[in-house]
Amino acid sequence: MGVASHHSCDYFAARLFADAVADRSCGQGRARALHGGLIGQAGLIRFVEETGSTNADLAASLRSASTPAEGDWLVARRQTAGKGRQGREWFDGEGNFMGSTVVPIRDGDPPPASLSFVAALAVADAIHQSVEGTVRAELKWPNDVLVNRAKASGILLEMVERSVVVGIGVNLARAPSLPDRETAALADFGRAPTVEVFADELASRFARYVTIWRDNGLGAVLRAFLDASIHQSGDRVRVHDADGSLIEGAFAGLDPSDGALKLNLADGSERVIRAGDIT
Repeated sequence: MGVASHHSCDYFAARLFADAVADRSCGQGRARALHGGLIGQAGLIRFVEETGSTNADLAASLRSASTPAEGDWLVARRQTAGKGRQGREWFDGEGNFMGSTVVPIRDGDPPPASLSFVAALAVADAIHQSVEGTVRAELKWPNDVLVNRAKASGILLEMVERSVVVGIGVNLARAPSLPDRETAALADFGRAPTVEVFADELASRFARYVTIWRDNGLGAVLRAFLDASIHQSGDRVRVHDADGSLIEGAFAGLDPSDGALKLNLADGSERVIRAGDIT
């Protein structure tokens, strides 16, 4: 199932919110520069030339007296110690987006780990909105954002106290060469946005999806994720589980309680997988 082109304003969010909400979000003005940062549509976006890891910086802030405000972002032009999911090293390419934000967990919120679906949807929306050219972003469980079926983004969640640090990297200008998967950069498909423009687009859409996640529930987020997923019910998939084992079965959707992957196995049983990679 396809997704809208970049000309559509907040494709996924518009399907979940009323038309009036989508219209308001489309009409908001651009951010303006201030003291080396941006006052974006969602909050303050602060840029640094270089740091070890934006996730680590925000985690340190959470453990100190200077707690970051929800909606604020820290974006680095270079990261020297960035990392991806399951401890993978993250590619530090000049001109790419590398940033983090904090989501405080409130009583009654969906499971914190399900913010990975929020992040993936926000990245896909930001890609559609910001690339000058024809581009199609799709999603792959658990949180991969693909362009032309190649990986274009990385997402890492880290729990610190009662908050989640959400780290996102997006290949805007260039992509790494990886031995086990194809990768892509937005510049391969049109004029890629600057880091500043993409940061503002992403911050706005991420804030909107967090609101959906809280107010409409995880089910609404998962439905939007499945709408954009490269895998649909009945598709045959192979999954490398967290312990390294290979499981094959038919895609049977996502568990509504936490977004875990459901597979129908050849013997008729159902397997629920909470960590792994689909190949």
